Amino acid sequence: MSYVLRPAALADAPAVTALLNAVDLIEIGRPETDLHTVEADLRHPETDLEQDSWLAFDGDRLVAYGLLWDDSGGERIDVDHYVLPDRQDAGRLVLEAMEARALRRARDNGAGRAVVHLHLNTAPTLDTSLLRQRGWSVVRRYHVLRRALDRAEDTAPAVPAGVRLRACATEEDRGRVHELYQATFAEHFDFQPRGYEQWLHDVDGAGLDWSLVWIVGTDELGDAGFLLARDDREAMGWIRSLGVLREARGRGLAGLMLRHAFAAFAARGRDTVGLGVDTANATGAPRLYARHGMTVHYAVDTWEGVLC
Repeated sequence: MSYVLRPAALADAPAVTALLNAVDLIEIGRPETDLHTVEADLRHPETDLEQDSWLAFDGDRLVAYGLLWDDSGGERIDVDHYVLPDRQDAGRLVLEAMEARALRRARDNGAGRAVVHLHLNTAPTLDTSLLRQRGWSVVRRYHVLRRALDRAEDTAPAVPAGVRLRACATEEDRGRVHELYQATFAEHFDFQPRGYEQWLHDVDGAGLDWSLVWIVGTDELGDAGFLLARDDREAMGWIRSLGVLREARGRGLAGLMLRHAFAAFAARGRDTVGLGVDTANATGAPRLYARHGMTVHYAVDTWEGVLC
């Protein structure tokens, strides 16, 4: 079968969203991709759409999509890949193009190889034998968790004596959340340091409701953690990031922020909240979320390809 392959443009965001939701429906049983999320991806500051994006068409039908970005400035390159299950040849074309571009980009950074990461549902529409044949392997697993909310039951928790919890209300607060994010996630798998402006783009700061971002601290330690949530997903409220400094762990601060976020979403009329977590997280996050009633919605694997 013959396919037309071309770069994406921002105007393609509705078609890409429709493709991703078709993939969602197959992989997790319901569409969960929002247009604004795709638009934010296409605006990634480390992506040149002309060279770093691919759309594969069968006639007028979009059947595969790929996007590449470079947060590391070195050998580490990230990609997204989506394909309809009956169009694996189109998926192969996109993958081949992404691999070639990833290697060129890494070499332009001065690296001798490209270490490429791709996140895929554990039961993806892409035939993963194509990845294995090309030397890719799974290096990490993440769970997307969710929890039902009840407005009557999920009320704001009392803040203990000696603990302070405040909303992110000022530019100074935003800078502090950025600092806390860099500090608390530095030990996490695949962490890439980000400057303030880069991080603002990563969290879509221009479209973020900052009243759903909180900073927690203690009289003894000062600001010690943060929770960043967003309410712009149709499927559910979303907790994007939660972090507590190492020296402040074990004091219940993460659980306090989590319950506070549950209450905030419930008060807004949300019936479900979700988040993603590394199953090998060394800070005990999976156990924390399980204690607070969060269960697995679906699982995602990180595939790694080393290209030379």
